[in-house]
Amino acid sequence: MWADTLLSLEQGHLLRLGAWAMLSSLSGTALLAWLAVRHATAPMVRHFGIQMAAWGVVNGMIAYWAWRGLTLRDFAGTQRLLNILWLNTGLDVGYAAVGVTLAIAGWRWGLRLGAVGAGLAVVVQGLVLALLDYRLIALIGPVK
Repeated sequence: MWADTLLSLEQGHLLRLGAWAMLSSLSGTALLAWLAVRHATAPMVRHFGIQMAAWGVVNGMIAYWAWRGLTLRDFAGTQRLLNILWLNTGLDVGYAAVGVTLAIAGWRWGLRLGAVGAGLAVVVQGLVLALLDYRLIALIGPVK
């Protein structure tokens, strides 16, 4: 793969990550605003919205920071990128597993709907981030 092709793939990945960050932040903030306007106390929705908004901000900062560091990569740089992407994919799946655990624990031990909502948001974030990272891995393909 040519270095400029890889750079283009990385840019696309970071743009998709940034778009997901904006969507997460906006949806989380919209849910919180909706609850505030309706004067509703829905712990599950509130904690889901808080998690979505917070993850969106963090993902946006990561995309911005990574964009600033984009450069053409040689073979070793490509391999380092793939190693980081595989690590991130594993961590993302781990986030989703932690979210499932949090949601189940919140449901089974006292119907703590705030924990269920937060857990579900973490599952969503973990799975989407894993899919984004794995997509870039698949596009890069095996490095030989």
